Amino acid sequence: MTDTLPTQSKILITGAAGFIGFHLTKFMLERGHFVVGLDNLNSYYDPKLKEGRLDILRTYNNFAFYRADLKEKPAVDEIFAACKPEYVVNLAAQAGVRYSLENPYAYVDSNLVGFVNVLEAC
Repeated sequence: MTDTLPTQSKILITGAAGFIGFHLTKFMLERGHFVVGLDNLNSYYDPKLKEGRLDILRTYNNFAFYRADLKEKPAVDEIFAACKPEYVVNLAAQAGVRYSLENPYAYVDSNLVGFVNVLEAC
């Protein structure tokens, strides 16, 4: 695969401690990009899995991490202002279709409000 981003781009990846977010973050770090990871580390999946992934990512000098929830607009704005990303990949989302039937507002907050907050911060 050819890297089409300029070398050492600053990329913000939301959901960086999740399965897909972790692998994308690691992929970008290995190619010399500076990655700012953002995740709320919620407990839908075992937080120890996410912490383990973050331990691996923290071994890279070109990685920074913020623990924040995308539904909190002031936190999102503060992170964007501090890191000034050139690119943003939004992989943060509340997972689990069955859980959405039990708690639909968790999905609205995470997947809709959170996404709008990311768009507004760009």
